[in-house]
Amino acid sequence: MNRLLELYKKSVIPKMKQKFGFKNDFRVPKLDKIVVGARISSSISDSKMVEAIERNLMAITGQKPVATRAKKAISGFKIKKGQQVGLKVTLRGKRMYDFLDKLINIALPRTKDFKGVSSSFDGHGNLTLGFKEQVAFPEVAEGATELFGLEITITTTTKEDKEAKELLTLMGMPFKE
Repeated sequence: MNRLLELYKKSVIPKMKQKFGFKNDFRVPKLDKIVVGARISSSISDSKMVEAIERNLMAITGQKPVATRAKKAISGFKIKKGQQVGLKVTLRGKRMYDFLDKLINIALPRTKDFKGVSSSFDGHGNLTLGFKEQVAFPEVAEGATELFGLEITITTTTKEDKEAKELLTLMGMPFKE
């Protein structure tokens, strides 16, 4: 069993039930999914660069990314309808817990000038983190010739931000004071 999943079942559920007065284990919020995305700028028309970003995302998440395409044309950004604008990976289950464990214990501490994660939730219990460079992850730190940003969205089953923050805090997420 995954270390974070075991921590959730043995430690987080009882603490959340006590703090928020949940009567049932199934009412306790849990992680739903983690979406890792990378935007491809319109200036990158080189297919080798897109393939390199795809390989790096695959190395980071352990899953093949899916191309995201523009829904409509935006002339100000030089984007055509149907043009590839990014790559994303949706993680669930064991891979989700493995990735979150790696994010909390390896990638965040390796980030330059890291003082903690901002606790700015979206109002529905979801947290989005941004990385300027993917080199914080050890899988790509060695052979990274091209740098790109990552956006990581952690989606929970709760609609309350305070419950989501407590859940992630108990799982080890280092929030700013």
